[in-house]
Amino acid sequence: MQILRNLTLALALTAFTAFVVASARAGDDVPRGPVEEAYAITIKVLAAKGKAPPPAWRPPHRDKLMSRSLAALLARDDLYQEESGDMGQIGADPFLNGQDGEIKKLSFDTIPVAAGKATVMANFRSFGKPVVVEFKMVNEHGGWRIDDIVNSFEGKSYSIREALSQPYDCGSFLGKPCKR
Repeated sequence: MQILRNLTLALALTAFTAFVVASARAGDDVPRGPVEEAYAITIKVLAAKGKAPPPAWRPPHRDKLMSRSLAALLARDDLYQEESGDMGQIGADPFLNGQDGEIKKLSFDTIPVAAGKATVMANFRSFGKPVVVEFKMVNEHGGWRIDDIVNSFEGKSYSIREALSQPYDCGSFLGKPCKR
């Protein structure tokens, strides 16, 4: 009888652990999952009164939603801002395609590109105007991650990855301290 109880308990714990692991990764099994989660965070940031929670490209969300290489570029930009006191390479919220905005009538389209790659288009209205933000997705370590965000302004596309890859004047990551 005791063996049967132990076996039942072991099976229940195994099922619970599998559920918790699946829940922790929920959303990254499809390309649009991390983008949907990022917009849920962005909507909370926009709705916050007083001290807003961190945006989707900052910890604790960054490492879960972004590819390793994009997360590293974003972390380097944060470090530069901290050390220099200047604005980094991104002058606007990449999820809003602007410094300020609202998100109304949000929808997503997924376009498969190649094995392990996809594009997710986020479509919404901000202050009455249509906005489209393009997300380059990559399947990395068993889950989908945002690998680049492409905004547009006056008909020209801007890659967040490309902006973050531009040189900095100073920073500990360059071995050249900032004069702050």
